[in-house]
Amino acid sequence: MGIQREYPLVPLVGTAAAVFNDLGEVLLVQRGKPPNVGQWGLPGGLIDTGERLVAGAAREVMEECGVAVEIRDLVGVFEPIIRDGDGQVRYHYVVVDYWGRYLSGELRPGDDAADARWVAVDRLEEFEMYSESRAVVRRAHEQWQANGERG
Repeated sequence: MGIQREYPLVPLVGTAAAVFNDLGEVLLVQRGKPPNVGQWGLPGGLIDTGERLVAGAAREVMEECGVAVEIRDLVGVFEPIIRDGDGQVRYHYVVVDYWGRYLSGELRPGDDAADARWVAVDRLEEFEMYSESRAVVRRAHEQWQANGERG
């Protein structure tokens, strides 16, 4: 049974991760499917029934980017609601954002990602993305640095 993403009956719960490599670069993906085709953001997606948020975040990063990660701490909650021309809710997600660190694997776009890249945090403005996503990356980077990671 498929999930009704467009015009959902209830908000859909997802998870995403701001993943950093040893240089402090963040992993971004370019969306290949609606909503927001072509827009950049954090790897993530809907959690499966019975799946914990942290496990879902790690799974989604692997599916979209081909890399294994360690999910660390909660960064925030992002609630994109997209309405159609008539004001009806076309998409409604509740996305729980974490930060994590890269463990292994070769970066490659997969699943519904059109592209995937490691990006310096000071270059975020060069990518078309939600301002909320930029804010999540910056908060996550602060937590990454406070945790004594490299970069």
